Amino acid sequence: MNISYEFFPTRTEQGTNNLLATLSELDTTNPDFYSVTYGALGSAQNATIDTISKLSSTTNVNVAPHLTCVGSNIQQMTKLLDTYVNLGVNRVVVLRGDVPPAIRDIGDFHYANELVEFIKEQYNDHFTIHVAAYPEKHPQSKNVTSDIECFVNKIKAGADSAITQYFFNTDAYFRFVDEVGRLGVDVPIVPGIMPITNYEKLVLFSRNCSAEIPSWILSRLRQYRDDMDSLQRFGQDVVSEMCLKLKSGGVEDFHFYSMNRIEPVLSLAKNISQAEDKSLLAEDFKVKVLN
Repeated sequence: MNISYEFFPTRTEQGTNNLLATLSELDTTNPDFYSVTYGALGSAQNATIDTISKLSSTTNVNVAPHLTCVGSNIQQMTKLLDTYVNLGVNRVVVLRGDVPPAIRDIGDFHYANELVEFIKEQYNDHFTIHVAAYPEKHPQSKNVTSDIECFVNKIKAGADSAITQYFFNTDAYFRFVDEVGRLGVDVPIVPGIMPITNYEKLVLFSRNCSAEIPSWILSRLRQYRDDMDSLQRFGQDVVSEMCLKLKSGGVEDFHFYSMNRIEPVLSLAKNISQAEDKSLLAEDFKVKVLN
């Protein structure tokens, strides 16, 4: 089983110190990599580079910067990728990025598959390339069919893996995996896992990215909105059960949106690992009994 975590870039000394403390704790789960997000129109580019540099010098875990198409030209992207090569980076997360309403020309790369193809052509197999997947459809896609076509194009362009937008409906994830599998996609599609820690923030973010919160979860969160302890305990139970359901369905990898915090992602990752250990012990006991 492989685990990875997402951070956002820090802009203050205190933020950096907090992130490094988080890093030391999450390192104990032996993650496959850490990813670092990238602001709209490259607004966080320098902060992302600085964060990647600090992480690379602090941990032996691979780091993967996000790259966005919006606002980038070939020259800028080449300079950025060369910078990451010099920092020892060999993974990237390629995204189109959100297009602000006022912008007319988003740059040389209009879609993520174009950037994936460019990286493959210019850097061969130096980078492992992760792209985004949307089990419940990208909010700007016309329909599910066109959304799936866009995803398949990214894989055909050379992406090695996909990380999903977070979701709370496992059926949507499994349906998406089945549908793209029938179209020839055979790369890992890693579920993105969002902890539940705050009612207002989760509802707002979910509305913006079209992630459905099932009504039974939403009603309970609304009930606990002024009781943070109960809300977080409930959220931890819901997300843990969802992860175990994904694992029982054959999922091997999990990507956690950490929000630069140790908890609750550390506990979630440990819960999955402990469940795996118990499963292995049970299987080993079964074999011994049968023999």
